[in-house]
Amino acid sequence: MNDDKKVLACVDQSKYAESVTDYAAWAARRMQTPMELLHVIDRHPRLEAVKDHSGAIGLDAQENLLKQLSDEDETRTRAAREAGRIFLNGLRERAGASGAFVVDVRQRHGELETTLPELQDDVRLFVLGRRGASAQATQRDLGRNLEWVVRSVSKPVLAVPAEFREPSRVLFAFDGSSLTRQGIQMIAGSPLLKGLPIHLLMAGKSQAQAPKQIEEARNVLKAVGFEVTVEVQPGDPETVIAEALNAQQCDLLVMGAYSHSPWRSLFVGSKTTDLLRSAAVPTLLLR
Repeated sequence: MNDDKKVLACVDQSKYAESVTDYAAWAARRMQTPMELLHVIDRHPRLEAVKDHSGAIGLDAQENLLKQLSDEDETRTRAAREAGRIFLNGLRERAGASGAFVVDVRQRHGELETTLPELQDDVRLFVLGRRGASAQATQRDLGRNLEWVVRSVSKPVLAVPAEFREPSRVLFAFDGSSLTRQGIQMIAGSPLLKGLPIHLLMAGKSQAQAPKQIEEARNVLKAVGFEVTVEVQPGDPETVIAEALNAQQCDLLVMGAYSHSPWRSLFVGSKTTDLLRSAAVPTLLLR
């Protein structure tokens, strides 16, 4: 699986930056692939203090004001880029010290959910924090843009908590869908989780095909050397999966992500978001 595609760590200046770096370095080491640290600078940052420019002013004053605003914007942009450069260099040193063998850095102006699709052709795995700098002030349990970012790409996304803990046991939330069946094939063909025991769990409404589907998934993984246990448990998936993570002592969750349209989620909610909220462990979201 070692080729030119990389692990892309999406970092901002929040408490998640070091954890994102550590998980990305862990994934890059296991897949023997390069990693890159990406810092996206908001084109329209919130100003902490905004001067009152209202009122009638003459043409000369207007020109002076426009020049002043332009100069201030240029100064803010330079300062943001320099702060970002120092920030990224520190994280690159951290990743290198942990054993990641090729670590690049990149800064872009824009928004994360539009930047990532532009870069994904060269990416095998995205890594980002469950929350970022914009969510810290609101005390939200998930970053407000996480769903939109995950929906914007077609590659797997590893959403991680604020503290790094090297995964040792995996819970795969398998529902028999084409997405999770493809996920089984992906895990079987990748060195990312090789050597880690996997617990396959089917939760939700009882399905006649469930025992057959989960047995087929187990056989695919066992054929390439995985230690696999299986469980079919009716009940609310959010509750069942949260209980299984604890009972099985799993520290990495794998699941399909956002199979319904974003507009449906606005009205009836999203199972992916519910599960992300209830699971404190890093979560590999299949797309």
